Amino acid sequence: MRLIIAAIGRLKAGPERELAERYRDRVAKAGRAVGLREVEIIEIRESRAAEAGRRKLEEAIALANIIPERAVVVALDEGGENLASGAIAGDMRSWRDAGRPAAVFCIGGADGLGPQLKERADLTIAFGAATWPHQLVRIMLLEQLYRAVTILAGHPYHRE
Repeated sequence: MRLIIAAIGRLKAGPERELAERYRDRVAKAGRAVGLREVEIIEIRESRAAEAGRRKLEEAIALANIIPERAVVVALDEGGENLASGAIAGDMRSWRDAGRPAAVFCIGGADGLGPQLKERADLTIAFGAATWPHQLVRIMLLEQLYRAVTILAGHPYHRE
C-alpha cells in the first residue's frame, strides 16, 4: 500500500526538513516488511486568494486532484479524533488488508482544510487540541507513520 502525504506548502531546507526526511527514510526501510511502501510527499502551493474561504476551497480542490482512486483519505484537522498510536497502526493494517491501494494524509495550509475535503475524508485525526504549524504536523505525522509500521512489524520502538 502506498502512503502519501499531501501537504499545502513546502517544507524549506533546515532542521525540520532533515528530521522529516529521517522519519521518512525509517518508514521506507521498516515498511517493506509489512507491505507498506515509502512515504510519497506531494507539496501543493498555497493559494494566493485574498479571502480565507476561497483559499481553503482552492487548496481542497488541489488536494482532491491528487488522491488516487479507492485511496483512504485521512484529514489532519484540529477537530479530528485523538487516536492512540496503536489505533493508527490498526487502521493502517485494516486498509492494507482490505486491498486499499493508498492512504493519503492531507495537511492543510494556514487556514486549515476546506470542508469539501473534510467531508470526503474516511478518517479525521488531530494531534491534540492545539493548533500546530503544518511543518510540525508533517514531522509528527511521519513519526506516527514510523511508529505504526514498527507496531505492525513487532519492533520494540513503541512501548505501551
